Amino acid sequence: MLDGVNRFGTTADMIIQEVELEGRKRLLAIDSKGLYLTEPGKLDKRHADVNRYGVKRQEFWDLLEANGFATIELFEENKHLIKTVTSGKTKMVNPLKASKRGMK
Repeated sequence: MLDGVNRFGTTADMIIQEVELEGRKRLLAIDSKGLYLTEPGKLDKRHADVNRYGVKRQEFWDLLEANGFATIELFEENKHLIKTVTSGKTKMVNPLKASKRGMK
């Protein structure tokens, strides 16, 4: 993991709410690609969550909308939960360009 971000799995801080759909308990989660549904057993594991990467997101959105969820509003209200992966490197400054701007 880079900077505490699990790039492939689902962590507790990505969960928006618990939902019951088609008689199954699921977790509604969010990442940089949008909303998705996963199972409680996939949460906080050190391996990839197939629900996050192995399924078309549109299927989840359609299922949520068919069950009365406002997907766009849910995404907008919860996008602050999305974590981004950074390389940890700072931006390199070109000394020639910096000197022309009066920076030393």
